[in-house]
Amino acid sequence: MMNIRIIVLSLIMMTVGTASYAQTVNKAKLDQYFDKLAEKSKAMGTIVIAKEGKVVYTRSIGYSEIGETQKKPLTTTSRYRIASVTKMYTAVLIFQLVEKGKLKLTDTLAKFFPQIANADKITIAQILAHRSGIHDALIDPNLRPKDKTLSITKDELVGIIAKGKSDFEPNTKHAYSNSGYALLGLIIEKLTGKTYAEILKANITSKLKLNDTYVATGIINVNKNESLTYKYNNGWKQEPETHPSILFGGGSIISTPVDMAKFIHALFESKLITKEHLAIMQTIKDEDGSGMEAFSFANKTFYGHTGGGDNYGAWLAYQPEEKLAVAYTTNAKLYPVADIMKTTMDIYYNRPVEIPTFEALLVSETILDKYVGVYSSTSAPVKFTVTRNGSSLNIQPSGQAIITLEATAQNKFKIEGNNAVAFEFDVEKSQLIIKRNGGERVFTKEK
Repeated sequence: MMNIRIIVLSLIMMTVGTASYAQTVNKAKLDQYFDKLAEKSKAMGTIVIAKEGKVVYTRSIGYSEIGETQKKPLTTTSRYRIASVTKMYTAVLIFQLVEKGKLKLTDTLAKFFPQIANADKITIAQILAHRSGIHDALIDPNLRPKDKTLSITKDELVGIIAKGKSDFEPNTKHAYSNSGYALLGLIIEKLTGKTYAEILKANITSKLKLNDTYVATGIINVNKNESLTYKYNNGWKQEPETHPSILFGGGSIISTPVDMAKFIHALFESKLITKEHLAIMQTIKDEDGSGMEAFSFANKTFYGHTGGGDNYGAWLAYQPEEKLAVAYTTNAKLYPVADIMKTTMDIYYNRPVEIPTFEALLVSETILDKYVGVYSSTSAPVKFTVTRNGSSLNIQPSGQAIITLEATAQNKFKIEGNNAVAFEFDVEKSQLIIKRNGGERVFTKEK
């Protein structure tokens, strides 16, 4: 009798344990959310949620190519530039070289690129963790290529990075460095005698059958089902693209959310590197690991990476205990990607979620007319021309395109997206306050 009771209790405990991880996906609510994003032109892209390696939800909204007479809808097979999510793949390739005995995490950069400032003090481990002090010359307007659309050679890439002075002594601080990961990509090529693209294919994509993942070598190719990049301003407008040679090692991979989910699941299943090296990737200090970041969704810790470039972006996250992967790619960032990921996860975990209406606040034309004028500042070379078009307020920086602002209050407006900007008008002082990235600048209306 006791044995039967023990068996029954064991079965109950197993059932309870399983139920805690079981998750019924509210596909209808997820669809409702992405329908609204599409309807209000707040996003274009693809989301994939995969549990234990199997896709449980996927949705694409928007278009991969927009012509004058037709639009090509995005699908789950549409390919995207995944920007800095590339760094996860580069980190994995580096750890694979360590496991093969071709590299040590304690090796210094001087072994490969002695011309870089502090190369004799910087270790591979420090570059992986963004603690090297290598100046991010690739985003420095004084050092980066003047025309981002043109290709550069790998020698030119190293030359640009070598021009940058060290930002700090190695391992004393943290500073995100695309330049550091470009050097890691070049180290992979030096140690293998093959191109980064060849090593990625041999050691990751072929092994995992990631047929839609590869290194970009030129401009976006719609004939390969790659998605063009767009911005929204009274309609979707194509965005000029940064040449992938400038993004080498840290942001040059093309993929799909399905492939990305497969990749991160395989990584956590020890199919690419050892658990010991995965633990190093996951060790977070100053909000960064080694080719990996940590996120919190629904009070659960996820690991992965984010990426953004031009106006495209990607987010890859994994919850190890639940073996849950979430991958989102976009070719048009408008509504914050972080908000899309948060809402998606809240819906997945059946948390209370109110689907936003994205209804713009209406400001009377009489009030809008008070803001019309040309605004300038002695501390900035640019002027801003503010005009009214019906019930909308437009702004035009000198020499640039007209942008329609979205009202958030009677005297406050915004531009959403990767480079979100807030605008506030003070009629009494004849001022326009522009806020961006935590800073602000005041412009005065010209008489």
